[in-house]
Amino acid sequence: MSCILHIETSTSACSVAVSEDGQVVFRKEDLKGPSHAVSLGVFVDEALSFADSHAMPLDAVAVSCGPGSYTGLRIGVSMAKGVCYGRNLKLIGLPTLKVLCVPVLLYHDELPDDALLCPMIDARRMEVYAAVYDRALRPVRDIAADIVDENTYREFLDAKPVYFFGDGAGKCLQSLKHPNAHFIDDIRPLAAMMCPLAEKAIAEGKFEDVAYFEPFYLKEFIAGKPKKLI
Repeated sequence: MSCILHIETSTSACSVAVSEDGQVVFRKEDLKGPSHAVSLGVFVDEALSFADSHAMPLDAVAVSCGPGSYTGLRIGVSMAKGVCYGRNLKLIGLPTLKVLCVPVLLYHDELPDDALLCPMIDARRMEVYAAVYDRALRPVRDIAADIVDENTYREFLDAKPVYFFGDGAGKCLQSLKHPNAHFIDDIRPLAAMMCPLAEKAIAEGKFEDVAYFEPFYLKEFIAGKPKKLI
């Protein structure tokens, strides 16, 4: 197991956490944002002070890498890189949509075994940025920009129950009336939920090049060239 600093700034929420041996031991969150430029530095300083005062040497920094807010991602990734350079730590990049899935998998026991998960990040009008995963977080459909109507996820809804969540899901309630469409409220991407994914990345040796790592900006969809994320 490892000691990891987690940073999440992809949406309006700003959050930082520290985990040790797979357990979250420190967390700070500002859900009223966006106030990343003000809050993140304070939160990270507090997290590093906590780790140092408890003799917990950090092994890595995990950062949520999008899709999400351009400004939020830039601030979060810049901070993560700075800590990595300053303390000679490894960098882990975690897809925001997978981070969104963690609290659903951890705290919603009612999900059937064949359930599909569709995390959504709000964009403009009826557009969301979404992916479809199975319960093992294997991609059933890669991240895409979707304009949501009653047919957007028809092929998945006709086959299995699909659970929609994230800040983009609320505006889809009226469009997705299929009996297999289920909605889960109040799911946010938070640093404290990054721990299982970060531990898995460490176990698999999946680290980013600190010098060249860039987050997954939503604008990349506009150019028609979305990145491939794990």
